[in-house]
Amino acid sequence: MNTRFALHAILTLLAFTLVAGARAADATAIQAAVRAVLDEQVKDWNAGNIERFMRGYHQSATTRFASGGNVTRGWQSVLDRYKRTYSDKAAMGKLTFSELDITAASDDTALAFGRWHLKREKDEPSGLFTLLFRKTEDGWKIIHDHTSAAERK
Repeated sequence: MNTRFALHAILTLLAFTLVAGARAADATAIQAAVRAVLDEQVKDWNAGNIERFMRGYHQSATTRFASGGNVTRGWQSVLDRYKRTYSDKAAMGKLTFSELDITAASDDTALAFGRWHLKREKDEPSGLFTLLFRKTEDGWKIIHDHTSAAERK
């Protein structure tokens, strides 16, 4: 009986270890996939291409962007807002993200937190963002974006 109990305990422990290892591997893969979306967005932004930058967002009427006390709903409305706010490459400046912290919340959702910084000819606005990503048929996409600007000094 003791041998059977020990074997059962070892097999149970092994199963838990394998599941935990698989979840850690999944979390690492999710983090890498989300980081790849963010890296592509920086590249597209710095190329002056807002349309390509928007490929990181879920093309849906439920996509939400919140900033400065305003909420914009719908992928097209978010695109239009970006185009109004950043009318040309000079207004877009050079984008960098830093202090990225990406957490896999489940198999199909992730939360990304970080700092954004724009270097432009006359100023350098910056701030924080929190992004909720969902895994879609088209890959990992932003479904909710809450971005804030730091006080200008």
